[in-house]
Amino acid sequence: MAANARRILATAAPFSDAGLETYIRERLRWLRVPVRAQIWIAGHRVDALIGSRLILQIDGAHHVGAQRSEDIRHDAVLKLRGYHVIRISYSQMMFEWHMVRDLVMRAVAQGLHEA
Repeated sequence: MAANARRILATAAPFSDAGLETYIRERLRWLRVPVRAQIWIAGHRVDALIGSRLILQIDGAHHVGAQRSEDIRHDAVLKLRGYHVIRISYSQMMFEWHMVRDLVMRAVAQGLHEA
């Protein structure tokens, strides 16, 4: 039991906002591309930066109304700065991972994660 707890603790990201960033790092580790969670870019945190230019944002239930408008504005700022943004829902992250994985794999294959 203690070995399992140590393994889980070793993979947990201490700065993860909702814990999903730990899932992202673990699920994308095989890509052998740096994945950093909760990075500040253009005045806001992004959920995951893959490589140096691909951003994965995960929206929870609170991403509506004013929050949604701010997300759209920030995505536009990121795009103008040369980043590529993939925005997904919590449900997609947890229950449709195959679709998310495919999107990320295609983006990396196109080199969108590089400067």
